[in-house]
Amino acid sequence: MTSATYPSLSGKRVFISGGGSGIGAGLVEGFVAQGAHVAFCDIAEAESRALVDQLGDAAVPPTFYPCDLRDIDRVLAMIATVDADLGGIDILINNAANDDRHGIDDVTPAYWDERMAVNLRHLFFAAQAAVPAMKRAGGGVILNFGSISWHLALPELVLYQTAKAAIEGLTRSLARDLGRDNIRVNTIIPGNVKTPRQEKWYTPEGEAEIVAAQCLDGRIMPVDVAALALFLASDDARYCTGHDYFIDAGWR
Repeated sequence: MTSATYPSLSGKRVFISGGGSGIGAGLVEGFVAQGAHVAFCDIAEAESRALVDQLGDAAVPPTFYPCDLRDIDRVLAMIATVDADLGGIDILINNAANDDRHGIDDVTPAYWDERMAVNLRHLFFAAQAAVPAMKRAGGGVILNFGSISWHLALPELVLYQTAKAAIEGLTRSLARDLGRDNIRVNTIIPGNVKTPRQEKWYTPEGEAEIVAAQCLDGRIMPVDVAALALFLASDDARYCTGHDYFIDAGWR
């Protein structure tokens, strides 16, 4: 597969949450390959440091910041540090989430709050913290990651799907309020992407059922999701804002 190169991404200052593995690692690799200055955070330190080592020969290697995104004070401090270290933030990618399964009867108020903290709250506060840097630069891009799960009403994911549905509303609101500052905001909605974490939930038979429900054969890979993110972050997408973009092979 021949990948596109976006000259407008070279030298851009990019922050990616949950960049240590899976889709997040694909995003880090994709933006590094474009010559962007990439910083990312994750709670998984071993995988994240391994990714930094893997990309150590890049023209501009990425920088890793350990962070538990449930701690909003830590998130705000981290974004301020990234802003200082990179000299600004042009692109924010809110990717981090956790799709642990759960039953309705198992949900307590404390678990509700913890799941919203993991899957929703940090997206807003990361954006709030990054927006001043984008305004200083004359514009920017925020990409929030949603999920196809609530569009399909998949089972045992009620809190995850509640958070992911809310993210699409967050995107619409931020796009409206930030548009006159030349800040674009969109949601990327992946289908079932082949990552080690997703393989934890699906048997080979389950994977075959997913492919059969798609319009296209094959499994979506992190590089495919990154390709969409690169386009939406680039100047080629300069009039794309306030919308949801699916990368799901037609899984409906």
